[in-house]
Amino acid sequence: MRLVIAKCSVDYVGRLKAHLPLATRLLLVKADGSVLVHSDGGSYKPLNWMCPPATLRVTSPDEVDLELGVVEQWTVQSAKTDDRLIINIHEKLDESSHDLGVDPGLIKDGVEADLQRLLAEQIETLGTGYSLIRREYFTAIGPVDILARDADGATVAIELKRRGDIDGVEQLTRYLELLNRDPLLAPVRGIFAAQQIKPQAKVLANDRGIDCVTLDYDAMRGVDDSESRLF
Repeated sequence: MRLVIAKCSVDYVGRLKAHLPLATRLLLVKADGSVLVHSDGGSYKPLNWMCPPATLRVTSPDEVDLELGVVEQWTVQSAKTDDRLIINIHEKLDESSHDLGVDPGLIKDGVEADLQRLLAEQIETLGTGYSLIRREYFTAIGPVDILARDADGATVAIELKRRGDIDGVEQLTRYLELLNRDPLLAPVRGIFAAQQIKPQAKVLANDRGIDCVTLDYDAMRGVDDSESRLF
């Protein structure tokens, strides 16, 4: 990974146009070909970027840019579209490169994993008469977080998220399509459970016959008395 702190201006040209005026920024060049432009604010999101596959070409400025103070020009060209990220560097303040090696990836842990464990232990949070079949029920396209039975003995697939959005509903939809092909499980209905569920996700879930359940993580852990709260 290459890190460059520089005074630069940035233009994105292609399906849309965007301009970042001259300022000091962090330029991040990753081994996968992506280039990201960061400021010292705005949380974790880059101000602009180019996703891989892309190629980076470094050239000297023309006479016009040279008179404007540009000392180096980066052109990041997308391999799939005509989109380009053009970075005009006026001064490099610092530069370094680091070999980060192969990343092992994100290991599922923390709140989402805890939610799964707690809901499996407290499965009747979903309704009286619910019983657990198993956690991490394996399918050909990945594990369903929880498989359970409701009071009527019907199979229920539960997808858990910390913050529920449309992608989670789509994921559960794919699981339901696959599970309902199994005559030993069908009919299988779905429950989308999360601490927070976005309105768009609720609309999509309801349209597909999937129930939405908002979980109180603190109450499930026993550290919050939800019945005595005013709000």
